[in-house]
Amino acid sequence: MGGLLSVGSGTMVGVTQPTVVTDPTDLRDSAETLLRSLAGPEARLREDQWTAIEALVRHRRRALVVQRTGWGKSAVYFIAAKLLRAAGRGPTVIISPLLALMRNQVASAQRAGVVAATINSGNMTEWDEIHTQVAAGGVDVLLVSPERLNNPDFRDAVLPKLAADAGLVVIDEAHCVSDWGHDFRPDYRRIRTLIADLGEDVPVLATTATANDRVVTDVATQIGTDTLVLRGTLDRESLHLSVVRIEDAVRRTAWLSGYLHELPGSGIIYTLTVAAAHDLADVLNSHGHRVAAYTGQTDPAEREVLEQALLDNEVKALVATSALGMGFDKPDLGFVVHVGAPSSPIAYYQQVGRAGRGTARAEVVLLPGPEDKRIWSYFASVAFPREHLVRSVLAALDTERPLSTVALEPLVELNRSRLEMVLKVLDVDGAVHRVRGGWLATGVPWEYDTERYERLSAARETEQQAMIDYQSTAECRMTFLRRQLDDPALADAESAPGALACGRCDNCTGVRPDTAVDEQELTATRTRLDRPGIDLPPRKQWPTGLAKLGIPLSGKISDGAETGRALGRLSALGWGQRLRPLLDGPDGPVSDQVVDACIAVLRDWDWTQRPTSVLAMQSPTHPHLTADLATRLAHIGRLQNLGTLSVRPDRPPVSAANSAHRVAALFDSWETPDLRDLTGPILLVDAQTDTGWTLTLAAHTLRRAGAPAVLPFALATVT
Repeated sequence: MGGLLSVGSGTMVGVTQPTVVTDPTDLRDSAETLLRSLAGPEARLREDQWTAIEALVRHRRRALVVQRTGWGKSAVYFIAAKLLRAAGRGPTVIISPLLALMRNQVASAQRAGVVAATINSGNMTEWDEIHTQVAAGGVDVLLVSPERLNNPDFRDAVLPKLAADAGLVVIDEAHCVSDWGHDFRPDYRRIRTLIADLGEDVPVLATTATANDRVVTDVATQIGTDTLVLRGTLDRESLHLSVVRIEDAVRRTAWLSGYLHELPGSGIIYTLTVAAAHDLADVLNSHGHRVAAYTGQTDPAEREVLEQALLDNEVKALVATSALGMGFDKPDLGFVVHVGAPSSPIAYYQQVGRAGRGTARAEVVLLPGPEDKRIWSYFASVAFPREHLVRSVLAALDTERPLSTVALEPLVELNRSRLEMVLKVLDVDGAVHRVRGGWLATGVPWEYDTERYERLSAARETEQQAMIDYQSTAECRMTFLRRQLDDPALADAESAPGALACGRCDNCTGVRPDTAVDEQELTATRTRLDRPGIDLPPRKQWPTGLAKLGIPLSGKISDGAETGRALGRLSALGWGQRLRPLLDGPDGPVSDQVVDACIAVLRDWDWTQRPTSVLAMQSPTHPHLTADLATRLAHIGRLQNLGTLSVRPDRPPVSAANSAHRVAALFDSWETPDLRDLTGPILLVDAQTDTGWTLTLAAHTLRRAGAPAVLPFALATVT
């Protein structure tokens, strides 16, 4: 798509260019003409579409449009943008959260003769050209990622001019503005500043398909004091909702492999974790389905290729995390399946809304699992940090000398992603300011809103319970979801008998998918998922800033661990289902089945030199299990058993998530054995690994004590 840039005269064959009009009838005629160029010769404006367009173009109002996916929200802002441009107004600025959304919107804009350009992290080489085109008046619509709003150069040099010259500002997926929204993003908070700097006659449009009453009120208040709110029914007549309960993850996967043949067209299969997406895609491909994994870790260029493959029906499905969500537009998407339930009915509605936008029927299937709650808890644990951690960020910053995020990270007990989130929130709150070279403290007093974060936490718990209730409800499933989003049309339908039944879901029809699983399919699935063993890549670089913490380590790690191995991931579909109960349960000896699997992993390990000894890590939660595993591996492999690498009694438990602080807490933590007589590598055994720093520092300790090499081995890795 040429880097997502479309510039030129703005004319297209078959597109009638609007003239400057002020009469309401003529204005509507021009809007209808543009709609037909956008959506086809039979298209007609909905009344709420026209109401929004008239409010923006004639009255320069601020409006919030909450309508179901596929209703035509993008048509409103593209038509309004073209009409305002024809009236001599400046370009429309659209804040758009995802590259997939931008790609679809650029294509849509071109169909209506709208000259569109984007500014995002994927087309940095074209920014200067785009800025020139905007200044010259050659761009009708500029799509900007929310991250750009907080870039110092963009914020200081480009944003003020855009705010002064904009003909219209659009906030797409506006629920991201509200911290009550299911997908709140700190970068969206900067939009408040942009809106505050706009002239009074610059119209603003916010759009979303997923907002309940609380989010609607919050967003409407943020964009203006007299915001026009247009809300329609959220019923999706093409969607056929069902829930299939299969407790065992392997059986669940095998069932989906068999059922996938019955699903219409192509679609999306959502998983809750990256590991599950890759595991599921691997199994489905091995069973003859054409699928591909799509996650937040997928390279941006590869994402575009995969999206196009799905658009062109070259794959049966993309097995995706929530990275494939907002903005992906395939009108004939035939199904959406969730292997694992999202934590919110509102997020669930947003994702299933990708299906059936241009078809009479689309299948929506939820396959919940008992592990879902644990995954929800993990994501909740990395939400906005506690006050003392936020205060430590403010205390580490100077008012005159900026610190980069990389330099700041070793000074606080937050990992990179959480630190960046805190800084963005503090920036919008005025406590810090982003400049070239990093972040400055402003000296402005700042209060931690404990009550607000407690309310948010309570709201999230309520949403999780609602998602559990959705799985077991006997009422119409579409009605359940509409009620969670405070669909205004439900109130009007309460008095009409049968009006609250969609007549399509499994509860309304009584028709449910058969949960029987073909035994051959089950055996093949179990064999595929039961393959034990994953690599544990070694840490190669010490974190920056360790000297400030009094730790004499820096640069490349030359005396750490070799590439290690783990039996499986806790988030995986196969071994994860067995390892979680083992590590969540009481300490005890390891089972023969687990030992046999560990032996298989060791047998297939392509090490440079075979280990000659085994050493168990002292585990704070499973000391008996870890020691027993090491003892049995030593016996079976005829290796010297070195016992346990014990933690010094004066060292407290390590809780820091930040790499530098974690390394500082782990440094010199173990009772060092004398290993000068060893002739071969040590197999270092642990129950579980997460960041890899514990095994790295333990290996560093052993290498300094004389070990020729250290080969880490863990039962499970968290990621």
